Amino acid sequence: MPAYSGRQQAQKPSLLDNARTGDYLQDTDFDPLLWLINGLVPEGLTLLIGGPKIGKSWMALDFALAVAAGNGYALGKIFCGVARPVLLLALEDSDRRLKDRIRKLQPDLRIPGSLTYMTRIDPGMVVPTIEAWLKSLPEGSQPLVILDVLAKVMPPKAQGENDYQRDYRVASRLKMICDGTSGMGMLVLHHDRKATADDFVDMISGTNGIAGAADTIMVIDRGRTESVGLLKITGRDVIEAEYAATFDGGIWSLAGATLHDAARAAKTKIATKNLGDRSAEVILLAHLKPEGIRAADVVAATDMNLNEASTYLDRLYRSDRLTRPARGLYTSRSITTVTTNGQGNTRNAFLESQESLDDEG
Repeated sequence: MPAYSGRQQAQKPSLLDNARTGDYLQDTDFDPLLWLINGLVPEGLTLLIGGPKIGKSWMALDFALAVAAGNGYALGKIFCGVARPVLLLALEDSDRRLKDRIRKLQPDLRIPGSLTYMTRIDPGMVVPTIEAWLKSLPEGSQPLVILDVLAKVMPPKAQGENDYQRDYRVASRLKMICDGTSGMGMLVLHHDRKATADDFVDMISGTNGIAGAADTIMVIDRGRTESVGLLKITGRDVIEAEYAATFDGGIWSLAGATLHDAARAAKTKIATKNLGDRSAEVILLAHLKPEGIRAADVVAATDMNLNEASTYLDRLYRSDRLTRPARGLYTSRSITTVTTNGQGNTRNAFLESQESLDDEG
């Protein structure tokens, strides 16, 4: 007797059940990418990477309060205009510490009722816990889940698994939750490698399996004793960018009034890294005048004489910090490369759109 009757054969799933044609793509309109925090946290799985005690949890709490309130401002500047349910899994905190931190971030405001938090989860129960919370929400809630921190719920390797397979399995399971809930975002905090890397994605602790499963990656790059850091972002659906932000006593604030300003400030920070005061002063002047500066402009803006100004401009040009499009005219290299990485003018258009969103807030 055959293994399947004719009726059973007809019900057997086809390997091509999920195949689509070009006509389907051509004729189907898809919803635009949803931002839970404009320019920073889109729907899907986002990793927030940084070293221990660098301010990850403070930033995540700032995001949680801004999104749950709806009329809150992430990083003090980015308006969140829609109140959404937020589940904060603050697994390294206590009730008292969490309340103390919230009071520092918003001393005069009531804690949003749409914020749900947990400080303890039974081993191996993070996925069922998140799924149970999602089932309690009204349809179309477009929630945000924040997991602080991934290491607290990382299971041991299954039999026969290597480190990469375990990391990818865990991150993929979290991503599946996002993919199954329309408009949902999940922010997962994770440690860095405690070492620098040319590609900031390589700073993620563990194997590439964690980064490979994520939709978006944000890395906090801040020196332990520095107040100004960089928030570096990349992902499948977002424009790669770097934003400057300050960290003061637990409070993160965007450098500038908008993401556009923060991107410019990030370029300035990068351009002046490891420079002396005089050289940094010239670089900053070049940033303020994208059309270019000459030695006479430096003299007019500083206490340098013409010879000193010419020397610093030439030195910065030879060290590849400035460009020289014409004789005696110097421009900031970071300003001229704002729209590189194959994006044409997309970066500027994106930042301008975010600036308009901020203005509306």
